Amino acid sequence: MGVHPVSDANLDHMKQASVRDLRYQFPRLEALLRAGEEIEITKRRRVIARLVPPAAPAAVAKPDFAGRMRFIFGRKQMPVTAAEMIADDRDRY
Repeated sequence: MGVHPVSDANLDHMKQASVRDLRYQFPRLEALLRAGEEIEITKRRRVIARLVPPAAPAAVAKPDFAGRMRFIFGRKQMPVTAAEMIADDRDRY
């Protein structure tokens, strides 16, 4: 495959592939993209496009369930734990 590192000092991290490579070796190029590599597409040794992997999705904040329970119930102690309730339900059938 014709994927080669670029020798330009400013673009050390970028790889190059020809239009032919894009057409016939796409799974290998896709693997590079999934790994976070940028790929320049060339035609007749001239860069005509650049493939860039998508930006990483922003981290989603997870709800604070324990904080919510403290807000609703305060310091109350439940007479039966959730595990005991499940065990009782299993014995019922």
